Amino acid sequence: QVQLVESGGGSVQAGDSLRLSCAFSGRTFSDYVMGWFRQRSGKEREFVAAIMSSIMPFDRHTDYEDSVAGRFTISRDNAKNLIYLQMDNLTSEDTALYYCAARPGKLLNRRTAVYEHWGQGTQVTVSS
Repeated sequence: QVQLVESGGGSVQAGDSLRLSCAFSGRTFSDYVMGWFRQRSGKEREFVAAIMSSIMPFDRHTDYEDSVAGRFTISRDNAKNLIYLQMDNLTSEDTALYYCAARPGKLLNRRTAVYEHWGQGTQVTVSS
């Protein structure tokens, strides 16, 4: 059974940075595509970023939602079963509950429905 535990959320000022982490356990980490999603108040859960499963370093590929591209960076450490979301130049629009998600396979995907496993979320609050 896959388990995901997020950490690193908090309250910051606009323009600050945060790094979220997600610990994966229960299955072979490198068999899973990993994603970050967020849910802002009153809105549906939305895609933020995803990273392909990686056996060889040069196979690593990522995808970002347009509003975070260039500000957020997703990465993974297959040796430690961790993924990260480095968030720079945060704005109040980034305030949300951030979720880590996993789906078996190798292909990137933005749809929440295809991700089989979810963490409990970590809150990010950005004050302007």
